[in-house]
Amino acid sequence: MKRWVWILPAILSVGIAGYLWRLTAEIQRQSVADEAQLADVIVVLGAAEYRGRPSPVLKARLDHALELYLRGLAPRILTTGGSGGDPDWTESEVGRKYLASRGVPVEDIILEAEGASTAESTKAAAEIMRRMDLRTCILVSDGYHIFRAKRMLESQGVRVYGSPRPSQQRDLWSQRWLWIRQAVGYGLWSVGIRI
Repeated sequence: MKRWVWILPAILSVGIAGYLWRLTAEIQRQSVADEAQLADVIVVLGAAEYRGRPSPVLKARLDHALELYLRGLAPRILTTGGSGGDPDWTESEVGRKYLASRGVPVEDIILEAEGASTAESTKAAAEIMRRMDLRTCILVSDGYHIFRAKRMLESQGVRVYGSPRPSQQRDLWSQRWLWIRQAVGYGLWSVGIRI
């Protein structure tokens, strides 16, 4: 009996490590795959904003979405993200303001202003899309983030094409850490633990 006390946890640990290794490899592949094609809407995942101005990360996501919009790949852009503690602005409102200042008609910009996490934003975005009869989207975020967010939208019945924003080069260990974090986050989400 004592042997099983050690063997069972060891087998379980090896299984979890193997799952995370495989998942990390899938996240790595997705992080550089640009699947952008004709869709009903471009969904931009929120990121920090500073008193009504997009952070560099949010700006890069919005610029990429704008490029896809100007290429005619989708007639609308859906910006996501709640207040993140800012009493005056939400990430999605900052996104709308930024895109409008670059010539996108306000009527082409849809807001999801409640999400405080990727899970909340993707669920709310899918609900908005359902109500507007939008079935396909191009998902814009950082490359390491696309896999998890794409699966969350797909679980809501949306057809998703990932399109990572251009990003600065990170050293390999920093990049791997981001992929592993996303693998753990996705693994927890897939068993019902919302983070």
